[in-house]
Amino acid sequence: QVQLVESGGGLVQPGGSLRLSCVTSKTIFSINTMAWYRHTPGKQREFVARISTRGSTNYADSVKGRFTISKDEAKNTVFLQMTSLKPEDTAVYYCNAMSGATPLFSWGQGTQVTVSQ
Repeated sequence: QVQLVESGGGLVQPGGSLRLSCVTSKTIFSINTMAWYRHTPGKQREFVARISTRGSTNYADSVKGRFTISKDEAKNTVFLQMTSLKPEDTAVYYCNAMSGATPLFSWGQGTQVTVSQ
């Protein structure tokens, strides 16, 4: 069973920062683009950022300039550094391995990010 374990969420004030982590297996991590998505109740799951095996990155327009995706290959971990957080960033954040625009595996439990005063 593939494991994608997200952590690092929490409650933060507008303008604050958080760093999310996603740990997976070495096999999954080393051969696939990894991506972060987020989901808010009543809305479709939304793409946030992706990082390829070569380290190239892409971001949703809504987070560009505020979020940074990175990875630590020694730890099979993908990070999402979030700064200048806004209330509209409130969501459950998920990671997954990608084949093109298609998530490869079932979504994990995610990590809740709440941006509020």
